[in-house]
Amino acid sequence: MQPVTVITGASSGIGRSLAEKMARDGDIVVLVARRQDVLESIAEEIIKAGGKAYAFAVDVADREAVSVTFNTITETLGQIDTLVANAGIGDATPADAFNSERVEQIIRVNLLGAIYCIEAVLPAMQARRSGHIVGVGSLAGYRGLPGSGAYCASKAGLAALLESLRIELRPRGVEVSLICPGFVRTPLTDRNHFPMPFILELDDATNRMRRAIRRKRSEYAFPWPLAVPVRIARFIPNWLYDRALGKQKAQKVPLEGD
Repeated sequence: MQPVTVITGASSGIGRSLAEKMARDGDIVVLVARRQDVLESIAEEIIKAGGKAYAFAVDVADREAVSVTFNTITETLGQIDTLVANAGIGDATPADAFNSERVEQIIRVNLLGAIYCIEAVLPAMQARRSGHIVGVGSLAGYRGLPGSGAYCASKAGLAALLESLRIELRPRGVEVSLICPGFVRTPLTDRNHFPMPFILELDDATNRMRRAIRRKRSEYAFPWPLAVPVRIARFIPNWLYDRALGKQKAQKVPLEGD
């Protein structure tokens, strides 16, 4: 029986590439994003390549719509074996132009959107004692970055949520994974005009993510030349961290999904 994998933010970038790869592996992939026409086009391409794919348009920031959509997916395809919560947005939220509406929008998509999707699949996974929840975080979730407070907060919140769930759910047969990429080259990151160290090509990045998902790694941060210092930075004293980053300008963080 082919496993059913739901991928949010599947209309572009990481989500689309990951869906194509997992379909080639033999999964029935369910493409979730806001644009039905784009999703249907991607699904057609996957089907032409010999895979199985379905398109369901929904805004993950809408809890009720997520619940209805996931019920429809289950009614159509049966149990959901893997959820990849990838949808995310990012933008600068500097202190000198702090706007709670923009912060809320980022939190609602990146964190609450993942929460709504997890809520939709978790009861059935626990009941049958199997399933895999994957959250796409970011290296930006390990420590705060100037001008990117909302994005960092959303990814840090997702990391803490998934860690808490992982501890609870592992004895119940449900696996939880957090994947934290660094910079990945997509049409969206191409718009950035600041250094992006150790940036990865999209195909390389999603190949790494696919392997981590298949191995059900509890946490995977990459690429290592960037991930290692970022993770070590958690233990640097605040005064030193503040001095090192204090002169950085607010930078726009690239979107990771749709």
